[in-house]
Amino acid sequence: MQIALSGELTGEGHRLVQRVYYEDTDFSGVVYHARYLHFMERARTDYLRLLGVEQAAMAVEGDTEGLVFVVHRMEIDFKAPARMDDILTIETRTEKAGGAKMILVQTIRRDETLLIAARVIIAVINGKGRPRRLPEPLAARFTGAA
Repeated sequence: MQIALSGELTGEGHRLVQRVYYEDTDFSGVVYHARYLHFMERARTDYLRLLGVEQAAMAVEGDTEGLVFVVHRMEIDFKAPARMDDILTIETRTEKAGGAKMILVQTIRRDETLLIAARVIIAVINGKGRPRRLPEPLAARFTGAA
């Protein structure tokens, strides 16, 4: 059951299916633009979960060895709207994982229709908020080299 809730790993990355609920929409019945950020965050979190990355265990506040992922930059193209009861597929793939950052590409589709295309730059920091290199074994999980 947990795997179904967390989506699935694919040959390219991760896929998560979500339904649009009333709470996701604005007064016109269209998904409110900020809600897409929630869908993408859930997908990124489940991607990490299925890769075996335990974020809470890695984040040690005040520790120079702790490891935390934070969104540094996000570019989003809104292509078409989603509406209540639509079934959305959020796909996440790793473009780069190394150094002190990761670049993830995310799309949201309704069937074959592309609704959202996003590029997310994730900074890797330590428990004190300073940049930290992504350990090679962890980078390999994101690139499929593990």
